[in-house]
Amino acid sequence: MSKTASAQSGAPSLPWLIIICGCLIAAITFGPRSAMGFFQLPMLAEKGWDRTTFGLAMAIQNLAWGLGTPIFGALADKFGTWRVLALSGVMYAAGLVMMANSDSVAMLHLGGGVLVGLGVASGSFGIVLAAFARNVAPEQRSFAFGLGTAAGSAGMFLFAPLSQGLISAYGWYDTLVVMSVMMLIIPVLAIPLRGNSSSGSAQQAVYRQTAGEALREALGHRSYLLLVSGFFVCGFQVAFITAHFPAYISDIGIDARYAVIALALIGFFNIIGSLSAGYIGQRYSKPMFLVWIYLGRSVLVTAFLLLPQTPATVVTFSILMGLLWLSTVPPTNSLVAIMFGTAHLGMLGGVVFFSHQIGSFLGVWLGGYLYDAFGTYDPVWWLGVLLGLFAAVVHWPIKERPVDRPTLQPAE
Repeated sequence: MSKTASAQSGAPSLPWLIIICGCLIAAITFGPRSAMGFFQLPMLAEKGWDRTTFGLAMAIQNLAWGLGTPIFGALADKFGTWRVLALSGVMYAAGLVMMANSDSVAMLHLGGGVLVGLGVASGSFGIVLAAFARNVAPEQRSFAFGLGTAAGSAGMFLFAPLSQGLISAYGWYDTLVVMSVMMLIIPVLAIPLRGNSSSGSAQQAVYRQTAGEALREALGHRSYLLLVSGFFVCGFQVAFITAHFPAYISDIGIDARYAVIALALIGFFNIIGSLSAGYIGQRYSKPMFLVWIYLGRSVLVTAFLLLPQTPATVVTFSILMGLLWLSTVPPTNSLVAIMFGTAHLGMLGGVVFFSHQIGSFLGVWLGGYLYDAFGTYDPVWWLGVLLGLFAAVVHWPIKERPVDRPTLQPAE
């Protein structure tokens, strides 16, 4: 009955060309960076570097991703999405080529760290989902965000076996070069996303604000600050697993092929989790949904560490973690859009994501540093458990409602 009523009321259809191209971009940008863990051992074996060196490069990558996201988000809000996405393809490709040719630690950190990080920042979720938000009706946003997030998950699912297969067949150097060429399709796919204004059906009340005014308003809003602090934990957890899980599996004596299986399973079930998160977020409390996601992660990691670690438990862990992996993204971005609207969503969502990437920096760097110091990843695993409990607590009081703007006048 509700579907009929919706059809009779003329509910807008989804802009499928924009969504499909945006999803492809999310898959392409998220794929290679999620496969970085497969390059660690072969690169270190050839270069003679330690895990701290590689871990720091990946930590720099995550920090550059986080720092760049609000900046590129603001640029996309002001000048249009296509220009920022085109820049993403160029920087991403250059960074992968420099990483492949790195003959010094500084070159590795600049290419694989800074340039790849900025390439991801200007081409991934924050930019694509903000473009979706400006072209999709409010009641459809959570679902559209789920599609975009699931596409990034699909990139992880596809690039895990692809990158490992290419490394086995051609070596890590040629694999990085091949992936750099793939990045150059991003500017073409971005053409349908070149606009920067809302469609009439999707547009909420838009208020006249400068970027600075919007940022000050957000940083003075309690629920936004809680969201920012909680998303830090998501970054810590997923970046640590992405960068170090293949090496961890090798350390505990499980065949290396299970590293490929594990990351592919995380990517595949992340698709299901992301789509489900978009659906659930349209119907239930987003803050409480986030509470349960973070609690679920802590329980899962605790069980994985305490139970016997076998190929079967690795597979089970990967499936369940995949369901929880990026399921935080649709409700988190939807909350920002609900609180502040879409006019500065690229920037404000980018600030939230910057917190995520500070967590990513620490998760990746501490993974390598503490491993070299203690010969085990266990301290970082347990820290992630405690942070998951912290995130559950801070999401509990978040209010799912627009910010009060009594002194602002709607734009004409």
